[in-house]
Amino acid sequence: MFPERFLLLSAAGLLFLVTVFSLECTKYNVKTCEECIRSGPGCAWCKKRNFTKVGEPDSIRCDTMQQLQQRGCEGNIIFPESYADPYPLPPPFMKKQIYPETVDLRLRQDQPAVFNVTFHRAADYPIDLYYLMDLSFSMNDDLVNVKKLGGDLLDALNQITSLAKIGFGAFVDKTVLPFVNTHPEKLKNPCPNQESNCQPPFAFRHVLSLTNNVKQFAQQVGAQHISGNLDAPEGGLDAMMQAAVCGSKIGWTNATRLLVYTTDDGFHFAGDGKLGAILTPFDGKCHLEGNMYTKSNEYDYPSVGQLVQKLEENNIQPIFAVTHKVADTYRKLSDMIPKSAVGELQEDSSNVIQLIQDAYNNLSSKIILDHGPIPSFIKISYDSFCPNKIHTKDKPRGECDNVKKNDRITFQVKITATKCVENQVLTIRPLGFTDSLTVNIRSRCNCECDEERLDPSVCSGHGKVDCGICRCHPGFTGKNCDCETGGKSSKELEKTCRKDNASVICSGLGDCVCGQCACHTNDDPKKQIYGQFCECDNVNCELHDGQICGGEGRGRCDCGKCKCNTGFEGSACHCRSTTDGCVDEKGSVCSGRGKCECNTCHCQNGYQRPYCKDCPGCPSPCARYSSCVECLAFESGPLQKNCSTACSNIRLTPKLKDSRACREKDSQNCWISYEIVQEVGEEKYSMKFNPEKECPEPPNVAAIVGGIIAGVALIGLLLLIIWRFVTELIDRREYRRFEKEKAKAKWNDADNPLFKSATTTVVNPRFNGQ
Repeated sequence: MFPERFLLLSAAGLLFLVTVFSLECTKYNVKTCEECIRSGPGCAWCKKRNFTKVGEPDSIRCDTMQQLQQRGCEGNIIFPESYADPYPLPPPFMKKQIYPETVDLRLRQDQPAVFNVTFHRAADYPIDLYYLMDLSFSMNDDLVNVKKLGGDLLDALNQITSLAKIGFGAFVDKTVLPFVNTHPEKLKNPCPNQESNCQPPFAFRHVLSLTNNVKQFAQQVGAQHISGNLDAPEGGLDAMMQAAVCGSKIGWTNATRLLVYTTDDGFHFAGDGKLGAILTPFDGKCHLEGNMYTKSNEYDYPSVGQLVQKLEENNIQPIFAVTHKVADTYRKLSDMIPKSAVGELQEDSSNVIQLIQDAYNNLSSKIILDHGPIPSFIKISYDSFCPNKIHTKDKPRGECDNVKKNDRITFQVKITATKCVENQVLTIRPLGFTDSLTVNIRSRCNCECDEERLDPSVCSGHGKVDCGICRCHPGFTGKNCDCETGGKSSKELEKTCRKDNASVICSGLGDCVCGQCACHTNDDPKKQIYGQFCECDNVNCELHDGQICGGEGRGRCDCGKCKCNTGFEGSACHCRSTTDGCVDEKGSVCSGRGKCECNTCHCQNGYQRPYCKDCPGCPSPCARYSSCVECLAFESGPLQKNCSTACSNIRLTPKLKDSRACREKDSQNCWISYEIVQEVGEEKYSMKFNPEKECPEPPNVAAIVGGIIAGVALIGLLLLIIWRFVTELIDRREYRRFEKEKAKAKWNDADNPLFKSATTTVVNPRFNGQ
């Protein structure tokens, strides 16, 4: 196994060297060795004193190892590498299951360190088993069978290892409503019938610490009695949490820690305590007093996440021995716990021993190598070399199945830091085991040049060499500390080397020497960098036929622009100087409205080739110059006072050729007619005008007023006639309806339908009728 281990390390080292030589180095304005190696994992620094030539920046000292070697820096290259230093080496007869115990890592930014971790599954490794049992009333027959087990359970463990211990604990639920009946009598005997011998309800009781005494186990378990509660879910998470965090009272040792949890129902979790007015979240601490969980009615149930965290911290592997009806529930819980198992329990727990043996074999044959919490800038991955030549790469944790006793498996761990780190400590361990590996991480972000003593005159006697560069004493600066600052700071001197206060000194193409730019030289003798701020060169100009400025015979490049020789022109000196194709029939070049380049007119402001005569998109000159016509021809209008100045580009002439006829209104709303033609040049015009204006006659106010009054009267009369006509129509319709209703009446014309006879008749006896 050991040769295989060293073979893996050798392969990792070879892979690392190949990777180093294939890495690139991306750098920008690097001035020191530390800045260089922090620029990227492939960057190296040349500390050779005379490596840079006159005018070359110190940044060329920073490059890949291959590039520096090609430039003659063999033997003077600084390239800090990440490495791992494991210790101690494995002894001939190991007592621990994981080695090495400690690894020291020196990490360079973004450069990984690789080391191997070997796990040896020991044949006689100690086991601690804590049996945690639900004592609610439905588990009565299970308790009877567990009492009968006696030493059978410990004997079964002794078949696996001679170093086995067993303990016992029990749980029910919180002793408040609605979890438990709080009637005084029910708090004494919670069983459904009073004849049953039940003990008072409790949250969790630690009955027996881990021991190898079979008689003591049988005696303590035999003294237990069943209890009871109201609702179906139990307080099992409370009990598991106390069993995990109360290690000194439970008696956990440096062994494989198994927690057997038996129940026939579900469990309460965080938040359920609100049903009983318990609002305080669980604090994650041990609260066993007199072997009883005394704070169950003060703290809520723990969350599943809290339980998983505490089980992992204490290397406890739970085995859920549950009945068929709740097996799926506990399988989902087991999926959240990396090292856990679920087995289906018979209704009376008769198969619990076989179940524990099978679960232990499954847990112990699966090895999971994981790490504790890490900061975000630390990256870790695992390659697993498992039995039967199964190999996985770059996983977030190492994992192997079917590991048998005395098997040795190897995990290759790769750790990378994405930035320079302070001292960090990382713990790596196989889940479910107490053995662990401590990784001490330190950064490697300094160059460690180890300069030899040089002649003091190397830095003009005013500085010392650091990684090949002179570090000047106060009052001096420059590549060789040969420039006195004269009381000015280096920043003040550098300011004179920045163009327009730019952030880059000498345009990034030179060094600031005593307040002046010393431009860098180049391996190409044809390329020159010059200018006050090294902002110019003689190569970055437009090409013609693949040559700068058309070649030496046509022009030269000067600070980004082509300077053409006599007889050539154009942005790249690509054409000969002539105006034959730009002259029109009048002899003007581009009509004075363009520039002749390469024998072609380049017109201005929308004028079109070939001679820049026409401008389709330009506004009409008729409207633009109507005010000038008015002031020049009729001495009126808005430009009358400064006509000669505003219209200096207008020339009046009695004769025109190829003119344009215009007809516009002046300031007095009169039509004026004139002809205009554009002369050579952009804004020069000749004009001929008609001395006669066409002015409109003034309006007849009396006729307009009379017409308006007559129109209003006519409209009023028309509206009156319409109203009278509509009224007549309405009256006639109402009369016809009255006549129709009258015709329908059936009464006698002699009778008055409204008359009623008197109800009382009075006779005057003295009336004689006369």
